[in-house]
Amino acid sequence: MPKADYYEVLGVARTATEDEIKKAYRKIAFEQHPDRNPGSKDAEGRFKQATEAYEVLRDKDKRARYDQFGHAGVGGAAGGAAGSYDFSGFDLADALRAFMREFGQGGGGGGGFEDLFMGGGGRGRELRGDDLRVRLVLTLEEVATGVEKRVRVKHLRACATCSGKGGSGEQVCSQCQGRGQVRRVQQSVFGQFVNIAACPRCEGAGRTFKDTCKTCGGDGRVHETETVTVHVPPGVAEGNFIPLRGLGDAGPRGGAAGDLLVLIEEKEHEVFDRDGDDLHVDVPVSYPTAALGGKVEVTLLDGSKAAVSVPSGTPTGHVVRLRGKGLPSLRSSRGDLLARIVVWVPERLGGAEKKLLEELQKSDALKPPKPGRSVADRVRDAFRG
Repeated sequence: MPKADYYEVLGVARTATEDEIKKAYRKIAFEQHPDRNPGSKDAEGRFKQATEAYEVLRDKDKRARYDQFGHAGVGGAAGGAAGSYDFSGFDLADALRAFMREFGQGGGGGGGFEDLFMGGGGRGRELRGDDLRVRLVLTLEEVATGVEKRVRVKHLRACATCSGKGGSGEQVCSQCQGRGQVRRVQQSVFGQFVNIAACPRCEGAGRTFKDTCKTCGGDGRVHETETVTVHVPPGVAEGNFIPLRGLGDAGPRGGAAGDLLVLIEEKEHEVFDRDGDDLHVDVPVSYPTAALGGKVEVTLLDGSKAAVSVPSGTPTGHVVRLRGKGLPSLRSSRGDLLARIVVWVPERLGGAEKKLLEELQKSDALKPPKPGRSVADRVRDAFRG
């Protein structure tokens, strides 16, 4: 099913300014936020859709790519290869993080943020754990076949002693009255400013304990090093990332865990160069083969062999395309192998070979043409004329 136009999602014109786009998103996001529409899948879907649209249109480069190419311009493979941006895995957690970045800690301007999260029942917010990043270096062979890797991750996990709660005898925080945040009013020459910050006593949880857990000191988390298995599909590229949900840092006092983002890096190959899903390789051929034509054998990335036809009179730089011999794509297609013919010149010659070449050198048919101006240059001069 095709995606809706991002401008239509936010209800703005394609010429809308950055401020107009932000105001339109703010209105939709506050109306459709899950906290205001508990249990509504429709509201959650509209909230995610509006946030995805905003994440593209708020960024000058992404917006330019979207204006030029549509959704294809912001739909790179598995998290965005260089120059592309992938929203295929954009979920509610991503949308909430983006929303909090814009309107958290009073960023929404006015009382809307406080009304949304703190009004009515007056409860503290669960704090989500941090996302973590690890780099995973792959060879070109591993990219071609896909691979399973194991990486060691040092992260915060829920304390086993208190089951991540931080203690026992839970009670409402006396400083913030369970709201998880405190207001500080400051006077200046410009007037009165209200700053909303996490409560220092309960660290934003809205509750404290009579008996604090001695293992984690009340935080509900402890440091652990864990070995994580990463399943890498064939065809990933430098700059892609694989999100492992819930394997980042655990949230304090039972909060949801962040994600572990595995960032893909590629090791340079000794023989092949990569260009998207295509591979490039130089194929050296002898002068007789280039002049007379023939076939040469090329070793592919997987170690198998393929024959490359060399037409007679082939110059250095001629490219032969072998269809489907490149890398697999994340979109179920496969790239090509582009074999560039390079006429090989030996550095040393034996006596017999040298004598044969000296005889050939006397042939007028083997002498190169004299340097001259190209036909294209002469046509340009005629028009300037």
